[in-house]
Amino acid sequence: MENTTAKRILDVAQDMVRNRGYSAFSYADISKQVGIRKASIHYHFPSKDELVKELVKRYRKGMVEACDRIAQSPMSPDQQIIQFANLYRNGLEDGQICLCAMLAADFVVLPEAVHTEIQAFFRDTEVWLIQLLQRGCDANGWDCQPDQEAKGLIALLQGAQLLARSSANSTATFEQVVYPLLTAKFSKP
Repeated sequence: MENTTAKRILDVAQDMVRNRGYSAFSYADISKQVGIRKASIHYHFPSKDELVKELVKRYRKGMVEACDRIAQSPMSPDQQIIQFANLYRNGLEDGQICLCAMLAADFVVLPEAVHTEIQAFFRDTEVWLIQLLQRGCDANGWDCQPDQEAKGLIALLQGAQLLARSSANSTATFEQVVYPLLTAKFSKP
């Protein structure tokens, strides 16, 4: 169980990274929002790199849990793909994009420990999608290559977030880009 102060620090840092990126936030920014001194943040997270590593671990765990909830639902595979896409869509309502997509843009300046966590996030997500796509191929006769399609879906959703973020109505733009493609590719025949 997370310490309440540590959780608040991670919550604020996550919002900042998902809105601004790795390089555009500091302990001073977090300190102002949480209402504690920077020294208190250092007590919980000795460095920004350690904070971001823990942030990615927590985000990854949240994504795994969200995917598990989708997989355990009684929905069909095509409906589950839409629910997965909604995970990316919903962040846009708060002006946020996927934490790991945002950090991947800064990948070269991040430490190895953060690289490992980001890569694990993408690997976990891809493995889950491969399983979902395989179920769709088996149950619905989808014409797809699950290994290739999983990477393409992740790229589609993260790219759509980036594109949508710059539009006047990010949610509508995301929906216009993503849902017609998903429906055309993965709807029941």
